Amino acid sequence: MVNLLDPHLIITRMFEARKFDDMLNYCIKLLEKNPNDLMALQNSALSLLHLEKFPEAIFYCDKVLKENNFDMYAITIKIHALENLKEYEKVLDCCDSILSRNKDDVWTLNTMGLALNQLNRFNEAIEFYDKTLKIDEKNMTALMNKAVALSFLGDYQNSIKYYDCAQIIDPSMKELAIAKSREFEKLGLEDEVFLAAQGVLIKDMEKIKSDAKENKCSVFHQFCQLEFEEKETKITK
Repeated sequence: MVNLLDPHLIITRMFEARKFDDMLNYCIKLLEKNPNDLMALQNSALSLLHLEKFPEAIFYCDKVLKENNFDMYAITIKIHALENLKEYEKVLDCCDSILSRNKDDVWTLNTMGLALNQLNRFNEAIEFYDKTLKIDEKNMTALMNKAVALSFLGDYQNSIKYYDCAQIIDPSMKELAIAKSREFEKLGLEDEVFLAAQGVLIKDMEKIKSDAKENKCSVFHQFCQLEFEEKETKITK
């Protein structure tokens, strides 16, 4: 039989209902009875994170970490709070703590990269995205943010390649096409700017350009013709 007065269930219900003020007040009452109640400390931090009271959230995380310096729940909440406070050097310290125990933690590797991006340390950031991609070659966070880092370094060609890889994995993300188009714009490649914005992959661009040259028309008109033919084929089927 489920105990409806179980603090864990009560906190879970409040969290799912997004009643973060109530959740915090309930946790504080638990801490009045037992200042070392780990669950209450963790969920005080979580509720404060959602209430956007980031320094207070970190305060409760540090209380947990004082007892257990490798409490992943507390470290994760602290990282999110520090990111919101733009304290990226401290984010790196938290990530180092996790990676010292688990060097292949993908979330932490990406978080390290994102913090380094924010600190304009793009070459270092790329090292962490590469570590992620060795573990998971289809990791969207690493692919997209490596593309961002490469762009800031002026390596637009390789930035385009990584946006393209991400687009192959998830073509529904329209922002990838726009980002790739902007990289082509930096290279002054007008036809590619247009094709990328339409969601065309690199592997298909040369064929469209070649057909346009053969048909003595613009890339724009060749693309429109291709779109028309594809629609006609679908109607016929």
